[in-house]
Amino acid sequence: MSAPTHDEVAPVTDRVHDNSWSANLERPEHAADREATRREAERAVAHTTPGNHVNLVTHGEHGHPGSYLFDALEEAFDDAVDYEYVEQCGCGGHVTRVHVREDVTVD
Repeated sequence: MSAPTHDEVAPVTDRVHDNSWSANLERPEHAADREATRREAERAVAHTTPGNHVNLVTHGEHGHPGSYLFDALEEAFDDAVDYEYVEQCGCGGHVTRVHVREDVTVD
Protein backbone atom coordinates (compact mmCIF):
# COMPACT_ATOMS: atom_id res chain seq x y z
CA MET A 1 0.00 0.00 0.00
CA SER A 2 1.42 3.37 -0.97
CA ALA A 3 1.37 6.54 1.10
CA PRO A 4 -1.59 8.85 0.43
CA THR A 5 -1.06 11.91 -1.74
CA HIS A 6 -1.88 15.46 -0.64
CA ASP A 7 -5.26 15.22 -2.39
CA GLU A 8 -6.15 12.00 -0.54
CA VAL A 9 -5.82 13.41 2.99
CA ALA A 10 -9.27 14.12 4.39
CA PRO A 11 -9.76 17.59 5.88
CA VAL A 12 -9.32 17.68 9.64
CA THR A 13 -12.58 19.64 9.96
CA ASP A 14 -15.37 20.87 7.74
CA ARG A 15 -16.91 23.45 10.06
CA VAL A 16 -15.96 26.55 12.00
CA HIS A 17 -15.46 25.87 15.71
CA ASP A 18 -16.84 28.58 18.00
CA ASN A 19 -15.19 26.91 20.97
CA SER A 20 -11.83 25.46 21.88
CA TRP A 21 -11.20 22.04 20.33
CA SER A 22 -8.57 19.51 19.32
CA ALA A 23 -7.53 18.61 15.78
CA ASN A 24 -6.36 15.02 15.32
CA LEU A 25 -3.33 15.14 13.03
CA GLU A 26 -2.07 11.73 14.13
CA ARG A 27 -3.76 9.58 11.49
CA PRO A 28 -1.55 7.39 9.26
CA GLU A 29 -1.89 9.79 6.32
CA HIS A 30 -0.44 12.56 8.50
CA ALA A 31 2.43 10.34 9.65
CA ALA A 32 3.28 9.70 6.00
CA ASP A 33 3.12 13.34 4.88
CA ARG A 34 4.56 16.23 6.87
CA GLU A 35 3.27 18.77 4.33
CA ALA A 36 -0.28 17.44 4.77
CA THR A 37 0.15 17.84 8.52
CA ARG A 38 1.18 21.49 8.10
CA ARG A 39 -1.64 22.18 5.65
CA GLU A 40 -4.29 20.59 7.89
CA ALA A 41 -2.91 22.39 10.96
CA GLU A 42 -3.35 25.69 9.13
CA ARG A 43 -6.88 24.65 8.12
CA ALA A 44 -7.72 23.81 11.74
CA VAL A 45 -6.51 27.22 12.92
CA ALA A 46 -8.51 28.97 10.18
CA HIS A 47 -11.61 27.05 11.33
CA THR A 48 -11.31 28.34 14.90
CA THR A 49 -13.04 31.58 15.85
CA PRO A 50 -11.11 34.36 17.58
CA GLY A 51 -11.00 34.06 21.35
CA ASN A 52 -10.70 30.27 21.21
CA HIS A 53 -7.86 27.82 20.78
CA VAL A 54 -7.23 24.63 18.88
CA ASN A 55 -4.95 21.89 20.15
CA LEU A 56 -2.99 20.54 17.21
CA VAL A 57 -2.20 16.93 18.06
CA THR A 58 0.56 15.91 15.65
CA HIS A 59 2.08 12.52 14.90
CA GLY A 60 5.27 11.58 16.73
CA GLU A 61 6.78 10.44 13.42
CA HIS A 62 7.62 14.07 12.63
CA GLY A 63 9.26 14.83 15.97
CA HIS A 64 8.86 18.02 17.96
CA PRO A 65 6.59 20.50 16.12
CA GLY A 66 9.17 23.24 16.63
CA SER A 67 11.18 21.60 13.85
CA TYR A 68 8.49 21.98 11.16
CA LEU A 69 5.18 23.48 12.38
CA PHE A 70 6.01 26.66 14.30
CA ASP A 71 7.58 28.46 11.32
CA ALA A 72 4.60 27.46 9.15
CA LEU A 73 2.19 28.95 11.70
CA GLU A 74 4.23 32.17 11.85
CA GLU A 75 4.30 32.45 8.06
CA ALA A 76 0.60 31.73 7.62
CA PHE A 77 -0.83 33.79 10.47
CA ASP A 78 1.81 36.22 11.75
CA ASP A 79 0.48 38.03 14.85
CA ALA A 80 -3.13 36.83 14.47
CA VAL A 81 -2.35 33.76 16.59
CA ASP A 82 -0.22 32.77 19.55
CA TYR A 83 0.97 29.22 20.00
CA GLU A 84 2.63 27.20 22.70
CA TYR A 85 3.99 23.70 22.96
CA VAL A 86 1.94 21.79 25.56
CA GLU A 87 3.36 18.29 25.85
CA GLN A 88 4.30 15.01 24.28
CA CYS A 89 1.47 12.50 24.55
CA GLY A 90 1.96 9.02 25.93
CA CYS A 91 1.49 7.69 22.40
CA GLY A 92 4.46 9.73 21.14
CA GLY A 93 2.51 12.53 19.48
CA HIS A 94 2.81 16.20 20.35
CA VAL A 95 0.27 18.86 21.37
CA THR A 96 0.61 22.47 20.27
CA ARG A 97 -2.05 24.92 21.46
CA VAL A 98 -2.87 27.75 19.06
CA HIS A 99 -4.80 30.72 20.46
CA VAL A 100 -6.64 32.56 17.68
CA ARG A 101 -6.69 36.31 18.29
CA GLU A 102 -8.09 37.53 14.95
CA ASP A 103 -10.04 36.05 12.03
CA VAL A 104 -7.63 34.18 9.79
CA THR A 105 -7.84 32.41 6.45
CA VAL A 106 -5.63 30.08 4.45
CA ASP A 107 -5.26 29.69 0.71
